[in-house]
Order: sequence, then structure tokens, then C-alpha cells
Amino acid sequence: MPKPESWRLDAASYPAHIELQTRFQDMDINGHLNNVAFAALFESGRVLLNREVRPLTERPANERTMVAMVEINYLGEGNFPDPVTITSGIGRIGTSSWTIVQAMFQNGRAIASCDTVVVCRTDGQAKPLRAEMVAELETKLTKPA
Repeated sequence: MPKPESWRLDAASYPAHIELQTRFQDMDINGHLNNVAFAALFESGRVLLNREVRPLTERPANERTMVAMVEINYLGEGNFPDPVTITSGIGRIGTSSWTIVQAMFQNGRAIASCDTVVVCRTDGQAKPLRAEMVAELETKLTKPA
């Protein structure tokens, strides 16, 4: 995976930010955050963004979303006990899916980026996104510098 574009390493490019505490159990044998911890931290940021865009109480009963792809680019070491900031936004809106783009920062430096494709299924099959959902997703688009 090539190094992310420079705007991806600027927290101001993302509409959603959350600070999360790292845990002792997140460390690998070398004392750094392990790859599973990176994935879990990105997941927490992604779920919170999705809930802002699509509150659970406002979803049609026949509509489900699922992760189709996750790609993490490790840019630097993370450490315990320092917290991380997960920045998230919508990078692309497709016909029946969208891509969430994220970056993880610790002590002011980008240590990872993540791209996740989320697919929406209605009545068990891929169908075009509802206009209301597209409008909600558009409010969280990233703003490249």
C-alpha cells in the first residue's frame, strides 16, 4: 500500500474526531500497540461516525450495513499509555456503498491510516442508497487540503 496522500495525514481534513485511551493489553512483545489494537481503535471511530450519520433508531428494519473491506496502513509505532485521536470522514459515496477514510494520531503525529468500504443491503440484496442516506453521508465528507 503506498503512503497516503498528505491531506490524509492532516487531522483538519476529517469532520469527526474522537480521543481513545490505549490499554496495556494493546501492546505487543516490543511494547508497541499491536495490529489488532489498531484495527479495534479504527473500528470504534468508524462505528461512532456511522451512528452519527445513521442513528440506529432511524434505520429502516430491512436495511443492513456490513464491512466489505478494511485496509490499514501502518505509518509509525503507537505506544501505551498515550491516548490516540481517531479522525474519520466519508471519502467516497457509491451506488450501494461508501468508503470511510480515517487516520490515527498519537502525540501530534499520524501513526496509521485506514480505508473501509461499507455496503448497504436492503431486503438482503444490494440496492441503491436511499437519497436521505446519501444526504447524511455527504455531511461527513472529508475536506482535502
